[in-house]
Amino acid sequence: MEKLRLRKVKELIQVHQAGKHQVVTMMGLGACALTGVALIFLLLPKSPESCGHIRLSVPIVRLGDPLMASCTISPNCSKLDQEPQILWRLEDGPNQPGHRQRRLPDGTQESIITLPRVNRTKTFIFCLVPWGNSFQVLDQAELQAGYHPASPSNLSCLMYLTTNRLVCQWEPGPETYLPTNFTLKSFRSRADCQYQEDSILDCVPEDRQNTCSIARKHLSLYQNMVIWVQAENAIGISESPKLCLDPMDVVKLEPPVLQALDVSHDLVPRQPGCLWLSWKPWEPGRFMQQECELRYQPQLRGANWTLVSHLPSSEDQFKLCGLHRAPVYTLQIRCIRSPLPGLWSSWSPALQLRPTIKAPTIRLDTWWQKKQLGPGIESVQLFWKPTPLQEDSGRIQGYLLSWSSSDQRGPERHLCNTTELSCIFYLPSGAQNVSLVAYNTGGISTPTPVVFLENKGPAVTKLHAMAQDPDSIWVDWEAPSILPQGYLIEWGQKSLNKSWRIEPNGNITGILIQENISPFVLYEILVAPLYPGIVGPSAQVYTYSGEKVLPHAPELHLRHVGRTWAQVEWVPETPWLGMIPLTHYTIFWTNDKNQSFAIVLNISFHGYVLDHLEPARLYHVYLMATSRAGSSNSTGLTLMTLALETSELHIFLGLLVFLISFVSLCAAVWFCCKQSRKNFFWPNVPDPAHSSLSSWVPTIMTEEIFQLPSLWDTSMPPITKITVLEEDKKLTNWDSSDNSRANSLPTLVQAYVLQGDPRASSNQFQPSSGTSDQVLYGQVLGSPTSPGVMRYLRCDSTQPLLGGLTPSPKSYENVWFHPRPQEPFVAQSPSQEDDCVFGPPFDFPLLQGLQVHGVEEQEGF
Repeated sequence: MEKLRLRKVKELIQVHQAGKHQVVTMMGLGACALTGVALIFLLLPKSPESCGHIRLSVPIVRLGDPLMASCTISPNCSKLDQEPQILWRLEDGPNQPGHRQRRLPDGTQESIITLPRVNRTKTFIFCLVPWGNSFQVLDQAELQAGYHPASPSNLSCLMYLTTNRLVCQWEPGPETYLPTNFTLKSFRSRADCQYQEDSILDCVPEDRQNTCSIARKHLSLYQNMVIWVQAENAIGISESPKLCLDPMDVVKLEPPVLQALDVSHDLVPRQPGCLWLSWKPWEPGRFMQQECELRYQPQLRGANWTLVSHLPSSEDQFKLCGLHRAPVYTLQIRCIRSPLPGLWSSWSPALQLRPTIKAPTIRLDTWWQKKQLGPGIESVQLFWKPTPLQEDSGRIQGYLLSWSSSDQRGPERHLCNTTELSCIFYLPSGAQNVSLVAYNTGGISTPTPVVFLENKGPAVTKLHAMAQDPDSIWVDWEAPSILPQGYLIEWGQKSLNKSWRIEPNGNITGILIQENISPFVLYEILVAPLYPGIVGPSAQVYTYSGEKVLPHAPELHLRHVGRTWAQVEWVPETPWLGMIPLTHYTIFWTNDKNQSFAIVLNISFHGYVLDHLEPARLYHVYLMATSRAGSSNSTGLTLMTLALETSELHIFLGLLVFLISFVSLCAAVWFCCKQSRKNFFWPNVPDPAHSSLSSWVPTIMTEEIFQLPSLWDTSMPPITKITVLEEDKKLTNWDSSDNSRANSLPTLVQAYVLQGDPRASSNQFQPSSGTSDQVLYGQVLGSPTSPGVMRYLRCDSTQPLLGGLTPSPKSYENVWFHPRPQEPFVAQSPSQEDDCVFGPPFDFPLLQGLQVHGVEEQEGF
């Protein structure tokens, strides 16, 4: 027996190794072991004692509600500790202790746990205790959760006379996740279902079915009954709204049998577009008074049903007319109990019928093309086009072309019998009367005579065609000199089937063609005037249906290239039929610096010279051709301008050096001649207060007084104008080593000039540190008529040296003086343009040492 136990343990270990998470109950064991990281089994005695037990507050709870569970351990479980810790585990969850564990008076251990929310519709809960390195399961319990059943809705019932059963159906509502039972309940009632009389046997539907039927034997016809549905599961019960009805008021009839009626046309006149029908009611419902309705639909795409109401339940002969839209119609019929309440039956099976049709009522316009094949035989291609004369012109099944001789003797001979709109045939020379008819099962149309007119008369002029859009072309012309009866317009692609139309109004001069026009296709259009008995010659024009951009512009070619220019040319596209004329060209060129240039040229240009280019530079050139439809580009042309040669570079550099040298020379000459030019154009009077005059003050101003008797000598010739020598020139002409000239000056003058003691005449002369500007300082004036009077004139100075009198002159300013009464002087009014002051010469100290040159016998004064 012990070996048997060990073998079962090995089998359980193998199950664990296979990856199956199971709860296994072993024979001879008093507990269950839960597989985990390690399997440890509690081997108990063979007695049927139980160690643990789980009790649930409720076995099934509402989904999301709390649940309380308790686990008790019997004191008879000898293999456990006296007070083991009781743990809990939900399926695939962690171990957790209970909320409360206690020891009862009888010695059992009890653990209580409360689950706050049950979120699974079905799970297991385990009670276990620690055992070594694992846990021992003592008991397990299954938890179920779900929802309260919703009230069933949309309860409806139908009474089928074929099965004599009342069939009811309903919608069960949302899923409850619990086993839910539905029961159809009912009872008989009177007085509008206010009182219950006899109960009817409940109807339980099959599994997962939402319908249930009550047999005829449980029903009382023409008596009200109350019906409802009850839904029940472990959580609760719900009921649908009660339905009050009479079973006969919900009778579902079967549709009648619809069939076509074959009526002899000998008895009933043939009428196009009509159908003859008959129907019979369903046999079990024949005793009921019924009302029916018929619907029909033409077999055309997008066609709707047409309803014919208030038809009797039985009809042996019913005529339905007005069926001209399609050759085949689909028809169905259904009925309802009337005037008592009832339900519509289903539509009868579809019946497809062809209504009678009438002969075509159309006008056939014809056009032809002849070709002479031999003597007496012509090949004729005849075209025709039907024009309906009525809204319901009849369906055309084919066309028949026949001819007869001129004397109309003999039978007609058929030339063509086709469903197309054209025919090629050979016309014998004797054939004169050619006629064309359209036919169907209802008859033939009025014959249209085909007259082969002679080509005479003037043609239309100035024929022009232009696409309005990709699906239409506008054609206009100028009417011929003789007004025609109409026009024939023919269009089509070259070498393909052509379309045509006859315009009966001869006053029009334009027409919009919209039939059989494909976008961006070249069309050949012919217009011929129609005269009485003859047809004029046709005029021809080509155009595209929708102007299309040219596939590419002409290809650019480089003809010549220079250092700063390049000549490009191109060959224009060869015109073809219907070619859209170009409006202009545009040339674009860019250099390697991404600088772009462009120029627009007239369509007459076939080349152009690109100028103002840079030498040794790479350029990309493109040509764009533009028309009314758009623009297209050519392939790019890449060119490089020529570089400068070595000799040209040397010449350029030489010219540049010469130009720089010339500019430098001119600048130097300008700088050197600046002083003389300045004195020549605008002489300036220096500011004595800020010049070297301030350092020319004598050491003793009044120590030596000298007289110049020769100045007033009457024997001397009068001096009319004495100009003071320029300061810079006077100083620079004196040499410091030439003391004889300096000593010849009066002592006071030497003091002004030499800035030293007037007695020290042997001192070296110190050059002046004054300004370098050479300006006119003053003038000494004399008169030949008044030799005894001499005055000086000082101008253009507002400095203290030349200004008005001051009570306390500085050492470098003029000495205070007063005019001498014995020397009257009549002052002349100075010019308004000059600010000049007149005075005697000796009032200005510097004039006391004035030397006069120009008279040889005079050495100075």
